[in-house]
Amino acid sequence: MMRLYIALLTVLGLAASLAAGELSFTLPEHATSVQLKGQDARWQLLVSSCDQQGQWTDVTHHAKYSIQPPIAEVDAYGYLRPLENGQAQIVAELSGQRCEVSLSVSGMESLQPVDFHHQVVPIFTKLGCNGGGCHGKAAGQAGFKLSLLGFEAQDDYDRLVLESRGRRVFPAMPDQSLLLLKATGAAPHGGGQRMEVDSHEYRVLRRWIASGMPLGDGQQRMVTRIEVLPASRQLSRRLSQQLAVIATYSDDSHEDITRTAQFDSNNTDLANVDERGWVQLGDQAGDVAIMARYQGQVAVFRASVPLGVPTEEFPPTRNLVDQAVFAKLQTLGIPPSPLCDDSTFVRRATLDIAGRLPTPEESQQYLASSDADKAERLVDRLLDSQDYANYFARKWILILRNRRDSPGHQLGSFAFHGWLRDSFLNNKPYDHLVRELLTASGSVQTHPPLVWWREVSDTESRVEDVAQLFLGQRLQCARCHHHPFEKWSQSDYYQMSAFFSTVAKKEGASPDNPVFVSRVASAIAKHPKTGQELSPRGLDAPTISIPPSQDPRQQLVDWMVDPSNPFFARSLVNRYWKHFLGSGLVEPEDDMRVTNPPSNSELLEALSQQFVASGFDLKNLIRTICTSSVYRLSSEANDHNLRDSGSYSRYYPKRLSAEVMLDAIDQTVMTVTAFDGMPNGSRAVELPDTGFASYFLDVFGRPAGSTACECERMNEASLAQSLHLLNSKEVQAKLTNDAGRAAAISASSQPLDELIHQLYMAAFSRPANEAELQTAAEYVNRRAESRRQAFEDLVWAVINSKEFLFNH
Repeated sequence: MMRLYIALLTVLGLAASLAAGELSFTLPEHATSVQLKGQDARWQLLVSSCDQQGQWTDVTHHAKYSIQPPIAEVDAYGYLRPLENGQAQIVAELSGQRCEVSLSVSGMESLQPVDFHHQVVPIFTKLGCNGGGCHGKAAGQAGFKLSLLGFEAQDDYDRLVLESRGRRVFPAMPDQSLLLLKATGAAPHGGGQRMEVDSHEYRVLRRWIASGMPLGDGQQRMVTRIEVLPASRQLSRRLSQQLAVIATYSDDSHEDITRTAQFDSNNTDLANVDERGWVQLGDQAGDVAIMARYQGQVAVFRASVPLGVPTEEFPPTRNLVDQAVFAKLQTLGIPPSPLCDDSTFVRRATLDIAGRLPTPEESQQYLASSDADKAERLVDRLLDSQDYANYFARKWILILRNRRDSPGHQLGSFAFHGWLRDSFLNNKPYDHLVRELLTASGSVQTHPPLVWWREVSDTESRVEDVAQLFLGQRLQCARCHHHPFEKWSQSDYYQMSAFFSTVAKKEGASPDNPVFVSRVASAIAKHPKTGQELSPRGLDAPTISIPPSQDPRQQLVDWMVDPSNPFFARSLVNRYWKHFLGSGLVEPEDDMRVTNPPSNSELLEALSQQFVASGFDLKNLIRTICTSSVYRLSSEANDHNLRDSGSYSRYYPKRLSAEVMLDAIDQTVMTVTAFDGMPNGSRAVELPDTGFASYFLDVFGRPAGSTACECERMNEASLAQSLHLLNSKEVQAKLTNDAGRAAAISASSQPLDELIHQLYMAAFSRPANEAELQTAAEYVNRRAESRRQAFEDLVWAVINSKEFLFNH
């Protein structure tokens, strides 16, 4: 019934949009007509209707087609197949409207040779045969191995044609080839049936086998790019969109490869896509991207799906953040939540910037102020504090792998943390910080950033960490093969590694404190498969010739921090946006590939440009984000934005991180957690490395600092966490501490209402409301004979509440 309901809504919505529609064919920019060359040619027609408001709706699957003269045939999905040479007109009709386009068919008089690289390998990829879960994995499957996603076509050809005495293909009787028997299910196959006997893929493979399995020359005609049609579109909920994919080759020829390309949706809650490129939208509003992949090339279709709710009332626009976000919300028809109250904002900003709760005095001062710029002054005060430097030093030391695996590492790890803390306190420009880190030489004792080099001890890890941390690119896959979801090849990977090829580690004063130097040598890396010597080159950048007397790492950083670099500033901006708003403009925050586009590209670009123009000023970036109206929005959803997860129509609550939560409990309960080797009173966010034992931090997801990924930090709730907060000896000891808050307020002669307000101000930056005050007072009065225990219970209830455990 649900499917029938959705289908009915789709038809009704389509009928409404076509009331005054004008039909039109969609063609690539290079084409004015449809041209089919050869018997294997195919073409995905695209027909759209445009209403009087300029809104386009796809009607490819609903139009009726005719071709005169009938030199080709078209199925119900608008998929075109040639029949004979000639010229014709294709006509599409729907609801009394019609459009037409010219068709030219040629090359039908003879069969063209099947090219293994460009026709056979893509079939394996489309059917999943060379995927990582089948024959494309490292060990192959059932004795047959293919290269992952077909990036090594020559090896695939040899294994298919020459291995096992050629039993997989049988030119004399093509239909009896094991390749076809297994794929059609005529012979037992662990992967099941992958195609039909009468399918286009079967006919191509059969003809290839019958013609003697020609290899062809994949280097003469290579795919240089692919494009998705349409590239973007605003679509109504519950409707659909047919996509077409066009490949451009090195000889400037073009081919429709829609049915051979692979499609994936980046948000299946908004849209799903099938193997034909047919996108079906759901009932949720937002932005969605559909990725198309073919022969190592990628392209993306982006759809904006509005909710369609009037959004006249918006909070004030304070800066470029508000301009970009509110413009997107206007387009999507999603009304934002109102601004949060002052208690929420002072707590939110202090937690996000300083990594701690505001003191009751800070909260009261902020609430009492009537200054129009008090939010801006709060943000500036927090950014100038030592707490900000400590908090962000902690954030960075974990992804920079500041580990303490042996006693001899302690001096270096403390010094590295101190260098980071001082850098943030003094607002060292981000490009300077990265340059000092990546070009450091000497000993750990005198150059603390070398701790990173000590921990990231091999060239491959350095390449991958630098790309992921500072460029937002995950290159790990390209170490062994072409990246499956991106354009990066093994050559790209090893040309990046050439920048690190002259770095040498020498024995220092002790084995735990080595010396790093850049040798006088040519910066060269070898391709692991071809043996070719590769010179340094940044991603998507020209190859660099570096004299042996120069440290190639300087040229690497020069390229990275250049204002025209498309990765460096955007990566940092996205990382910090996620820190403050709970969800990155690109998710995950360090996977910023073409096929994973930002939810608001205009905002990412604007913030990145401002970051570069400011001289890579980190405090200025944080100030821009935290003084915007978007950052001040309430976390309470309205009737229309509850399902919004990426347009920032409200503040997305975040659970406190392990270190911040422990400090918040100590601050509220008025206790101190002792860490061996740290001064008394040190906070958890001040810990300089990962070498401090704490069950609390471990159970609440403290990362081990073993990778460059912030995903190491586990923020998901668990039963162990709940039990630890509810009844662990550690938490109970804090609650019953004689120097704690419960003991202090139970012994106080102040009015009970004031004591309760003090507790709530410490935990939530607000006084208790009437219901909370009445409930708490009744409980304490009812337990008058055990007043201290009653207050312990009250404090326990507060620190176990969701309001306390989340930044909202």
